[in-house]
Amino acid sequence: MTAVIFDGLVLGLQFGLLGVGLTVVYGMGGILNLAYGSIAVVAAVVMSVSMRAGLQAGPAVVLGILTAAGISLTLNSTVLKPVYRRRGEDRVLLSLLLTIGVAFIIDGLLVWRFPIEALGLNVGWEPVSIIGVRMRAGSLLASAITLLVGGSLIFFFRATTTGKAVRSVIQDEVGARLCGVNPAAVRTLIFALSGVLGGIFVATQAMTSPVPISAGFEFTITALLVTVVGGLGSIRGAFLAGLILGIVNAMSSFYIGSYITTIILLAAAALTIVLRPSGLFGERA
Repeated sequence: MTAVIFDGLVLGLQFGLLGVGLTVVYGMGGILNLAYGSIAVVAAVVMSVSMRAGLQAGPAVVLGILTAAGISLTLNSTVLKPVYRRRGEDRVLLSLLLTIGVAFIIDGLLVWRFPIEALGLNVGWEPVSIIGVRMRAGSLLASAITLLVGGSLIFFFRATTTGKAVRSVIQDEVGARLCGVNPAAVRTLIFALSGVLGGIFVATQAMTSPVPISAGFEFTITALLVTVVGGLGSIRGAFLAGLILGIVNAMSSFYIGSYITTIILLAAAALTIVLRPSGLFGERA
């Protein structure tokens, strides 16, 4: 049982990181980026291809992360331009339609060009014993990276001027504009950050299990579940929801089977919505 919970915590930290990348974009103006998981997979492909070409793992990971950030910035400055002229539900629906189209294009190109590509990052250190449970070095390193990134995000949003400007736009775009904050510039920063988080997520995921090119849709669904359970626009909610869903995922996979895990995750998300429609840390209506 303890080993399963530890595996769930490792996976949950990764889920939380994935969810943050989606929820910060939504918080910036009601944009649901359904191409998010596919962009993360592109980062994984770039890492894998670069390492096969002879590049060391560290530089390859950095290159993949930068690629995801670049694609996210391109998406923000091209496809999503007409979305920002809409308001309310129109903005959400149009962003859904456009980004799911982008996701289909990316997935199709990956299947055509890299049909059997998969990213795996082998951490060759010896397993470490924690309260009697032997943990793989890859799992521990992935968790350490995720915790470091999570702590850095909290510091950025709460202690830096730029982070406070981002929070002001999330809370009240009109008020932030009146205070001299440029929402368009902040959106550009957030989309780049979203791509970076997606790239870091696939790198940490690859330390525990291979990341295939077919995982884009699964990553997007997972990010949506984490975002909904945690509360749309809530960073701390995304991390808490990620931990909860990670433990649920690990326990259901171990005791029931992976074939029904997605159904259980959906049921957990549905239960959360019924009990608290705004999510764990979302604002009440």
